[in-house]
Amino acid sequence: MMTLPIMPFQAARELLRRRRGRRSLIGFSKAVDIPGKPENEDEDCEEFLEVESGIATHHRLLMQEVQTCVDTPNGRLMVFMPPGSAKSTYVSVLTPPFVMGRKPGFRVIGASYASDLARKLGRRCRAIVRQSAYRTTFGTALSSESAAADEWALKNGSEYMAGGILSGITGNRADLVLIDDPVKGRQDAESLAVRKKTMDAYQDDLMTRLLPGGSVIIVQTRWHEDDLAGAILPQGYDGQSGAIECRDGQTWRVVCLQARAERGDDPLGRKPGEYLWPEWFGREHWRQFEQNPRTWASLFQQRPSPDNGDIFQREWVQYYDTLPQGCRFYGGSDYAVSDEGDFTVHVVLAIDRDGNLYIHDLWRGKGEPDKWIEPLLDLVELHNPLCWAEEAGQINKSIGPFLRRRMAERKVFFQRRQEASTTDKVARARSFQGQMASGKVFFRRGTEWQADLISELMVFPNGRHDDQVDAITKTTQMLDRMRGAPDSQAANTMRNAFAARNAFAPRKAGTRL
Repeated sequence: MMTLPIMPFQAARELLRRRRGRRSLIGFSKAVDIPGKPENEDEDCEEFLEVESGIATHHRLLMQEVQTCVDTPNGRLMVFMPPGSAKSTYVSVLTPPFVMGRKPGFRVIGASYASDLARKLGRRCRAIVRQSAYRTTFGTALSSESAAADEWALKNGSEYMAGGILSGITGNRADLVLIDDPVKGRQDAESLAVRKKTMDAYQDDLMTRLLPGGSVIIVQTRWHEDDLAGAILPQGYDGQSGAIECRDGQTWRVVCLQARAERGDDPLGRKPGEYLWPEWFGREHWRQFEQNPRTWASLFQQRPSPDNGDIFQREWVQYYDTLPQGCRFYGGSDYAVSDEGDFTVHVVLAIDRDGNLYIHDLWRGKGEPDKWIEPLLDLVELHNPLCWAEEAGQINKSIGPFLRRRMAERKVFFQRRQEASTTDKVARARSFQGQMASGKVFFRRGTEWQADLISELMVFPNGRHDDQVDAITKTTQMLDRMRGAPDSQAANTMRNAFAARNAFAPRKAGTRL
């Protein structure tokens, strides 16, 4: 009886690694050394630092989506992730060598906002195919006849070409068009001319290069609501991931990962408030960017908003760090009609002696009343408002008994005022609009909610959600009525409250109206 030789452990492990590297992009990422940044600033540097971060959960998700796209005829994929999340490494650097080695004769066009960036990505791709691990995995190597950083080929007939999206990519055809970072920066993102040129180049130069059945991948952060991805996505796109029917008639797979999860359908299954890649980026890393609401909303949360909306303008937005002495507090709520797509919002406003309005605290969430009544009472207990606005109607009647019971149980009492919606939302927002335009409104700096609120203001009333704006305008509507009708019950309530104690004196903890 013949005895088969036993393969040494190291050889068996290497064989298994090569098989996994041929089978999947995730396996390939473990079979080769992934090049990171160049070791020096020389644009022709051929030595790269190793990627030290390791493969995170979002990288695995990304590689699965990319492989599905390139293995699907007419595959379409958009990837939106914050800066620094290594999306280019796993899409634009790792993917071309993998698919070109796996599919002989496969052709890739890589495009970026500038030829220099595209060339750098091409050089990192080429560094992978030069590795001995690559040759043993796919049985092919870099062709000596075509080996430039921006245009190289493999001995199995696969070809790679890189260039700037606006430089004019012609001549080559492709099975995969991979567009990474089509926007250079804020200035280009704000330029209508540049946005139009980018879209024209995408349609006329890149898409005409795509072979029948070829795939397209767009990788970017969202700079502008009408950037390349925004021009393709459907009107009203609100950050959802999955299969999206787009304006070009194609169904695109979208992977939208925010730095801080906000949606209940987060692709990674994160709960709202959880940050991306916590094992690599600590809380302080994100905090520095949260200080700039516009940057945070677009580049990090992937929901850009216009500078000037139909009702509110970004130049009206002002911030504060500390409230002036002697402010009085008011609050208001916008209760959700359902727990499916709507949010409940509670907001606390402060008013100083000069009538300036400070957006001081805010809570936003989904769920049945038992989920949002406790945060409401927490805000009341913390800020001790003089009065609280809420919309009159059936929803208020239905939650009223439960709310009163919890107020009694927690011994947190406050005056609630029902504000009838006698006008439309835009008309109700006019007072707050006028206050912002007059420089009388300030937003608390450094909060987790300010960027989302300001983004909602910029697209109001055409955004998918307007619950935060509604909560604020309900409150300002209540204040207008209390200030503007001397003989009204509201004005009497305010006078009685001021008569009982000096409304501008510092509030004692635990006192309630």
